[in-house]
Amino acid sequence: MSPTLTPIQVKGFAAHKVGAPLAEFSFERREPRDTDVVIDILYCGICHTDIHQVRDEWGGSSFPMVPGHEILGRVSRIGVAVKKFKPGDFAGVGCMVNSCKRCASCKAGLEQYCEKGAVFTYNSKDYDGTVTQGGYSSQVVVDESFVLKIAAKQNLEKIAPLLCAGITTYSPLKHWKVLPGQQVGVVGLGGLGHMAVKLATSMGAEVTVLSTSASKAEDAKRLGAKHFLNTREVSYITSHKEYFDLMLNTVSAPIEVGLYLELLKRDGTMVLLGVPPKPYIVNPDLLIMKRRTLAGSVIGGLPETQEMLDYCAEKKITADVEVIPMAKVNEAYERMLKGDVKYRFVIDMKTL
Repeated sequence: MSPTLTPIQVKGFAAHKVGAPLAEFSFERREPRDTDVVIDILYCGICHTDIHQVRDEWGGSSFPMVPGHEILGRVSRIGVAVKKFKPGDFAGVGCMVNSCKRCASCKAGLEQYCEKGAVFTYNSKDYDGTVTQGGYSSQVVVDESFVLKIAAKQNLEKIAPLLCAGITTYSPLKHWKVLPGQQVGVVGLGGLGHMAVKLATSMGAEVTVLSTSASKAEDAKRLGAKHFLNTREVSYITSHKEYFDLMLNTVSAPIEVGLYLELLKRDGTMVLLGVPPKPYIVNPDLLIMKRRTLAGSVIGGLPETQEMLDYCAEKKITADVEVIPMAKVNEAYERMLKGDVKYRFVIDMKTL
């Protein structure tokens, strides 16, 4: 490869400063390296993380910022050393685009816990000092080890959210070894929650959705849940005390976590998937006296993400989506904040 590299000119949509509406933005992707894959992006899901980042709600945001880490597209070009992909293949990129590949976590296929620090798909500094830009764009260039294979003959727009919402819920279900007949609680029925219901149900668990929105009861059942608990009604605490083997807390809003811990059986686990604005305060007795666990989980490594995609293709599991043109992305953000989506917005990138 020539030592003089020619960057790829790319169109996108970006937040140009904190809180500003997203607007058109042209920028450069790197010239493909020997192990790089160039993907023409067809669809990109909108994750609530995108809103947190463009509004700098977690701190450390860098602008201009192109969000998007649920990327699905078609391979248009490959580096000379690429082995897994060829032009024309469908491919996906999730939340990460690099890691050290040498630490214990990376060698175990858990790149999300890389000890040097995983490089995320956008608003993250790569090891060469460049700031990453995400999937609200026409193309992306990624090392093939961080590119996922996508089976053909699927509704591709419904597959894109699996690259974040899907793996974020699949990973804890696998790690905590959910078995047929176990009681699994899903707190919140949004982008993450609806995937948690579908996946846990497919594994044979009996799923209960816990939500403050009584209007979601019918949808919970449609998605596969056996039961629905309105957590605005105090009776759910006494009626389901020591009931669940596993609970996935998918919400970022603050909750009375102690009340939910009481719903766990002895040796039960609540897994935090959302990031609350303030730390939880937990009474240790709720953990000690029933040997309960309060745990956390973040996305999944590349091997597990590929496993999840293959599993969903086999089981015909997809996300419930509303496809929108790029011009409606700012409207979609406002609707997400109101809970007005069932259950994931996906941008049709040909409208860029």
